[in-house]
Parts: sequence; C-alpha cells; structure tokens
Amino acid sequence: MKHVMLILNAGSSSLKFAIYPASAAPKHALISGKFDTSGPQLTFSAKDQTGASLQADRLSDIHPPFALPDLIPELLDWIEATLPATQIICVGHRVVHGGSAYEAPVVIDEKVLSDLNKLISIAPLHEPHNIAAIQAVANRAPTLPQIACFDTSFHRTQPRLAQLFALPRHFADEGVIRYGFHGLSYNYIASVLPTHLGPRAKGRVVVAHLGNGASMCAMRDRKSVATSMGFTALDGLVMGSRCGRLDPGVVLYLLRNRGMTPDEIEALLYKSSGLLGVSGISHDMRVLENSEDPHSSEAIDLFCYRAAGELCQLASAIGGLDAIVFTAGIGEKSARIRQLICDRLVWMGVSLDDAANAENAVVINNADSQIDVLVIPTDEEKVIASAAAHLIGENPDWRPGG
Repeated sequence: MKHVMLILNAGSSSLKFAIYPASAAPKHALISGKFDTSGPQLTFSAKDQTGASLQADRLSDIHPPFALPDLIPELLDWIEATLPATQIICVGHRVVHGGSAYEAPVVIDEKVLSDLNKLISIAPLHEPHNIAAIQAVANRAPTLPQIACFDTSFHRTQPRLAQLFALPRHFADEGVIRYGFHGLSYNYIASVLPTHLGPRAKGRVVVAHLGNGASMCAMRDRKSVATSMGFTALDGLVMGSRCGRLDPGVVLYLLRNRGMTPDEIEALLYKSSGLLGVSGISHDMRVLENSEDPHSSEAIDLFCYRAAGELCQLASAIGGLDAIVFTAGIGEKSARIRQLICDRLVWMGVSLDDAANAENAVVINNADSQIDVLVIPTDEEKVIASAAAHLIGENPDWRPGG
C-alpha cells in the first residue's frame, strides 16, 4: 500500500487539490485537479503526473446549489477509485490567515480550529472556506491528521516597521498589524529563484502575484521584507472585486453620510469593487481584455497604474531592484498587463523583449535591461506538500504500522 498526502486549497468558487507521495521531499503530484463553480455550473478537471486528463463523470454531473466542501467526500471516493493501491495518511490545507499566533505549519486540533474561527472577520472571503474544508475532512475521517499552512507565515520575517500601522501602540500589541498574504505562493517562488537567477536570487526582488486576488512582495535574500497587503486581504493592489488601498475616510463617509451598515460596506469593498466595480462588466481580466468598452480599458489601466506604483514603493523598502517576477493567473498569462506595468518602469531601467513577453516566456526582459523580468508559474500545493512531508517525518505514527 502506497502512502500519499492529499493537499486541499479551498476558495469561494474553486477547490483545488493534489495528491503527493508521502516522501521526505515530494517533487511531483501524482494527481492534481480542481472543482470550479465560477461558471454557470460545476466543472471538474484533473490530470496525472504525465499531464493526461482523468475522467470523473459522476463528479462532473453534480449541479449547484452546494458548498464546495460538500464535495470532499465525493473527492475522497474518486481518489480511492482512481488510486486503488494508495492510502491517504494526512491532509494539508491552505489557510489564508494565521494571525499572530501561527508562524509555521501546524497540526490542526480543536484549539487551532477555534483560533481560525476568530479570524473569519478579517478574512471573510477565504477563512470560512478553508475551515469548512478542514471540517469536511474531519467529518469523513475523524482520525486522519490534518495540517494547516498559512499564507501569512512567510511575511513574519519582515522588520517591525513594515508591520506597524500608525495607531496607538496597544493595537499592535493586540495583533492589529500588517500580516501580508499569498505567502505560500511567495514561498514557492523564493524556493525556485536560484534556478532562474543564480546568485542574484539573494538580491532585491519584487514578486507580483497577480490574479483575482493580487499582491506584491519585496524580498531580499529570498525572504519577505515588505508586502502590499496588510491587516486584511483588502489592502494594496486593485483586485478582481476588491478595492485595494483605500483612504479610510471613505469608510467613515459611507457610514455617516450614506447610512451604510458595516456588513454592506464589507460586501462593497470585497465583492463589488476592484475591476468589477470600475468596469461595471466583470471581475475577470480575460473578459476585460477582450472587451471594447472604455470602462474595461479604464479598469485595466487603473490596475496597472496602481501595480507599477506599488512596485516602486516596495523597491524602496529593499534599497533598489534587481529582478521582477510575475506569477499567478494574470501575471503568468497576460502579456498585455505585464507590458502596461513595465512601461511605467522604464525609468528604472526595465526593458521588455516584446516577442518573449507575448510567448509568456520565463525570461521576458531585453538583454540590455538593467532589471531581470521573469514569468514563473507558482505552485502553492507543492509548498503545502513539503510542509506536510516534514510533519510526517516528525510523526512516524501517522503511517499505519509506523
């Protein structure tokens, strides 16, 4: 019987999963896949380690309404049928917010779950789905060890000044600080930078994780020094439906002058703003890039204007810039967005190779560019798998017969 690890990355409209061998240093997923409800109905896709598609007709025929974690029992049945000679010995989860208490992956117990539930109010788009996936596994397999890997952990290397708000000191003591997010993605990019940059990987690098959720991270010596997101995942860049950086006076105005409730403001800032709010058309960059509506163009221009400005601010935190890395859905696939951002950075010495950029090549800068510009696909699931494998090594009793 081959022992494997199940990795789950649960979101509001998707449930990503991967199966890794329970080895000391897992390199490749045996299976990776995704449930997606962003369209009119549920879609399911999966592939094996050769890239061949795997079928799951019964899963594809499930129709809403349902919560994505409700599909986890069906997923476990499908895995058992697809990999009959394997046994899942632990489950690793992406958890967006770990607060100030969790700086490294942990084995989930009742206390951890209780702490995560307290963070829902500051990560309302993500934390409930992460917790629901954990509970769904526990309901199906109560004794199966589960591991939480936190997006906030990677940023705990930041200096105190990068984490502070200019509020009375007791708020920071109570945990009201800049946490930063997308840490699993940044962790992966940091791990592969030497392959692409050699010794320059230890230099001054800004990684742009651009997707429906978007942020940037300034690294030195492959560690987080500063990032665009703060106390919540609302801060920083313009996102699919999130506003990004906002004058807090706007919130006061909405409360006092527009009579909006906190719940209404939360829905506005998280679900009705960003690309969706500015364009009035869609939160999806692909839709906006294919639209001729001037509001779509304005939303794209604002996204890139704010991204370039944020990148410059982060470069100041690390004393300059040696490389820019684009990753995540938009960062990896949109040549237009990369071009529009880099066009605003020419004064810094950034120069793109148009042909390489159009092909989504790994290296997209010209030979005479003073700054390396790369496109590197991220792999959050692999980071979780590596953390899970480490904890398995510390808990050999997790292996049946161990």
